[in-house]
Amino acid sequence: MSDFEPRIIAFCCQYCAYSAADMAGSMRLQYPPNVEVVLIPCTGRFDMLFALKAFEGGADGVYVAGCLEGTCHFLDGNFRAKQRVNYLRKELATLGVEEDRLRMYNLSASQGPRFVEFANEFTDLIREMGPSPFKVKSQAA
Repeated sequence: MSDFEPRIIAFCCQYCAYSAADMAGSMRLQYPPNVEVVLIPCTGRFDMLFALKAFEGGADGVYVAGCLEGTCHFLDGNFRAKQRVNYLRKELATLGVEEDRLRMYNLSASQGPRFVEFANEFTDLIREMGPSPFKVKSQAA
């Protein structure tokens, strides 16, 4: 299990999280290459099906990253995303899947180093958990 490298999908809002990821790249800050960044217009547009499809497609962990609370460019998009993420975390738990496989982070566009922290923290967490139960079930079928 020590050579397990998780596949992480990060749904990032274009205004803050994606810009922070871009800034991290401009600063030449390293984050795990297994974090796949997906640009979304706003975390308010995040749909729970995105996460479920990501898990079904082989992701071991999914996180949603958006603007700092209270600074969403679309007013309350990140609050709606937080509600959706929290709801889906509970639903994952009822399916026997660790709810920590899905998280939400908030940061500003100027926080490239913070984006790297989140990516590293989440990757380490998922690495400790091991492969996604969705992945194990789909490989067994």
